[in-house]
Amino acid sequence: MSFTLAIVGRPNVGKSTLFNRLVGKRLALVDDQPGVTRDLREGAARLADLRFTVIDTAGLEEVTDDSLQGRMRRLTERAVDMADVCLFMIDARVGVTPSDLVFADILRKRSAHVILAANKAEGNAAEAGVLEAYSLGLGEPVRLSAEHGEGFPDLYSILMPLADQFAERANDDSPEVDVDIDEEDDGDVDAARVPTLARPLQVAVVGRPNAGKSTLINQILKEDRLLTGPEAGITRDAISLTTMWDDVPMRIFDTAGMRKKAKIQEKLEKLSVSDGLRAVKFAEVVVVLLDAEIPFEQQDLRIADLAEREGRAVVVAVNKWDIEEDRQGKLKELKESFERLLPQLRGAPLITVSAKTGRGLDRLHQAIMRAYEMWNRRVTTAQLNRWLSGMMEAHPPPAPQGKRIKMRYMTQAKTRPPGFVVMCSHPDKVPESYSRYLVNGLRVDFDMPGTPIRLWMRGQSDANPYKGRKKAAPSKLRKHTDGRRKDPKTGRNV
Repeated sequence: MSFTLAIVGRPNVGKSTLFNRLVGKRLALVDDQPGVTRDLREGAARLADLRFTVIDTAGLEEVTDDSLQGRMRRLTERAVDMADVCLFMIDARVGVTPSDLVFADILRKRSAHVILAANKAEGNAAEAGVLEAYSLGLGEPVRLSAEHGEGFPDLYSILMPLADQFAERANDDSPEVDVDIDEEDDGDVDAARVPTLARPLQVAVVGRPNAGKSTLINQILKEDRLLTGPEAGITRDAISLTTMWDDVPMRIFDTAGMRKKAKIQEKLEKLSVSDGLRAVKFAEVVVVLLDAEIPFEQQDLRIADLAEREGRAVVVAVNKWDIEEDRQGKLKELKESFERLLPQLRGAPLITVSAKTGRGLDRLHQAIMRAYEMWNRRVTTAQLNRWLSGMMEAHPPPAPQGKRIKMRYMTQAKTRPPGFVVMCSHPDKVPESYSRYLVNGLRVDFDMPGTPIRLWMRGQSDANPYKGRKKAAPSKLRKHTDGRRKDPKTGRNV
């Protein structure tokens, strides 16, 4: 999805009807009674060739207390802050109300891209309301009829350039991954992949709620840039901040705490978690922040496994180390748990830090840079083939169903993360255990601990290369008695 569109407006202006029309399903309840929608609802929208995420919100009310309407309004305002584009809907048959003027002023301040839509604009009864919409100061209104599907080409013409703009932004922010390698590469890290001000190193800090992610980033920035506190779940959306950390340009993503799916009840929290998952995809190095008091809970393992499956370099940091009493015993316990629970990240750095005091940040920086370097690691083909011969001598491939697997050739095809190809016979019969044996050997022998490694088995035929070729025609030269041949026409020996 290229961008997020939030549909906002007073109750009963047709937001849920438009939401259902864009997603192509009746996901949201629709009724003439105002105030039916209370939570945020997210869906995959389609408008011609555009694909985007659309959010249906509760009707905006002029209340700011802790009542149900007040909480619904705060939820909607948070959705406005998180969305890339806001579609502000009014009822063209009712016209502009005082509430519309108030909410238009709020949107003008909180959202960079606001589209004004006059819904229920079919027929002559809506003409006056459409003209009134200009008074909101949000530009020319789009005439829509969400119920009858009218006005969508006009909405498309406005969204299309915005979609291109957000696609360019996503392309600029997205890391370069799965980079193909030239066979003539000499094995050094490409200078273009060294972090620069134009392309800073992208680091996402993820973890459960109240692990101290925002406090850690404030300590790195050396300023109270992010809101922190003892309450869990303060951070809602993924915020990216660019800084120089020990002379290395970095873009650091602060993400919302990720709880178990069964515990996520609020719609807003679902959006916050999905925003955090997107931050993992936009990162090059992922710092999984644990709480020293309750490390390696099931959700921590899922987050670390997600980062590994996405092919990102992973650093595990244990926070709140300043309040730990038995540090040596705790560290030994942490390392044992790490080896047992996350074998796919065997050897990844495990760093103890205190986000509150700043202790351990220098070690965390070194671990991030080392993980980034290994993520870009290049091994030459000659080294790989010598290594593969030794690995097969130490532990030959199995022979399933009596078919011997011959591994002939190995090369590195990609970096970021490192990806290797082995040319062999019967690639579909190579057991997973033998692939793991090779991957673990690569980690140890080429100094790539904790880095996600991709290994592909490719087939190479055992067939005789000359099979099926026609035999050469027999020679017309007659053999001489002494082994020489005599040309039958000239009689000369040849």
